[in-house]
Amino acid sequence: MAAPSTGWQERIAPDEAERHAAAAEAFVTMQRAKSARFGEGRALHRKPLLALRATLTVPASLPEPARHGLFAQAGEHEVWVRLSNGGPDVQSDRRPDVRGFSLRIWGANGPAALGGETDHQDFALINLPAFAFADSVPFVSLVLAMAKGPAALLPWALRTYGPIGMFPALKRLGKLFSRRFTGFATEAFFSATPIACGPYAARVRVLPPAGLQAAATKPQRWGDELLGRLAQGPLEYRLQLQFFVDETRTPIEDASVDWPEAVAPYVDVGVLRLLSPKGGTADEAFTTQVERSVFDPWQALMAHRPLGEVMRARKVVYFASQKERGVA
Repeated sequence: MAAPSTGWQERIAPDEAERHAAAAEAFVTMQRAKSARFGEGRALHRKPLLALRATLTVPASLPEPARHGLFAQAGEHEVWVRLSNGGPDVQSDRRPDVRGFSLRIWGANGPAALGGETDHQDFALINLPAFAFADSVPFVSLVLAMAKGPAALLPWALRTYGPIGMFPALKRLGKLFSRRFTGFATEAFFSATPIACGPYAARVRVLPPAGLQAAATKPQRWGDELLGRLAQGPLEYRLQLQFFVDETRTPIEDASVDWPEAVAPYVDVGVLRLLSPKGGTADEAFTTQVERSVFDPWQALMAHRPLGEVMRARKVVYFASQKERGVA
């Protein structure tokens, strides 16, 4: 185990702004096509599964590296939770997909990562511990290829990896994206890429309640599966941070590296309590409010500003997507 370090740094390529602007334009074009088919929605994480209210309790006496921003003081915060499928299509929950677990934590007051002041902190988490690629370039081209249909994947792999590397790459990605999902009450969710925590850098994880069994069969709707569990009472998750120790083992710019826990263990920084909806069913008015809202890692305190190339790409692409659906 290594001590958390403040020796991290970001490295910005000269052509990065141009690449990110081009990616945003391409994503908006895709978003418009999908909205024409499915109705107005996000470029990614289009299909909402459930909107929930929650609380986050930040304890006292956290270790010094964690005592910044949202975690500087003990207290309880109101939280909005949006659960989603990750893709640009509206498709069956039974199909393989990345799952999203996004949080908006209210009462996080202070200087904002985007300038000015903010009263909230967002975390956009997925059920993968690391990003599929080191940077945003192959991810953007993969999403745009997948949006065209399965026939576009082989040409994409050939362009990206060449004739020798294409088939191993497709096999690796197929295994990654088709991994069995067991449910929102039994899986961990990760920021996958780092954020600041004051002078430190860290990744975020939400751990599910201990001792719950995975769903015996794949449900038609993952949101209903979670509602069934919440009918028995609130569910408590552990919010955690994992701190940067050095560039070799916990890199800032290579988003494909899953930081090893043996080197950088996770530290508990809060208890997230998902609340049971009144009547046991989704609140339609609240769901509409959540869907019209923005869940964006850049909607953050300056103390928790996103770090690394993938996060910088998200800043540009997410904002363009938000403008396209009229919420920015």
